[in-house]
Amino acid sequence: MSEGIPNQEGMTKSEYLRLAVELSEQVEALPFFGIDEGAYQTMKKGEEEVDPDYPDTTTPIDARVARLQLHGMKIVLGKNPQSGMVYVLPGDSDDIENDGLFPRHLSLHSDMDARLKKLILANKKPSLK
Repeated sequence: MSEGIPNQEGMTKSEYLRLAVELSEQVEALPFFGIDEGAYQTMKKGEEEVDPDYPDTTTPIDARVARLQLHGMKIVLGKNPQSGMVYVLPGDSDDIENDGLFPRHLSLHSDMDARLKKLILANKKPSLK
């Protein structure tokens, strides 16, 4: 399984998908409370280690964070929704490849939508092989 699919301990894939669909249908952007510090540091380090022969086309993490702060965020399903791949995008983007984060990259906050918290926690669990 791919790294964006949650472990099925505590939540089945179909429950996870139902929750993601429900959040993706929300018209208004969700408030952005920040990126998990460990995930941020990993992404930042990855940007510094780019092979010059294969430049990374992904939007830099600082630019993604700025857009998430400005436009809020939305939950989107991957190109094949049944795969279980769920992404977090800035409210003004539809570009999964360059702007996407996984729910597990988000930090948890007490004022966050309870459904989003549940999605993040499910996505933080290791995937089954």
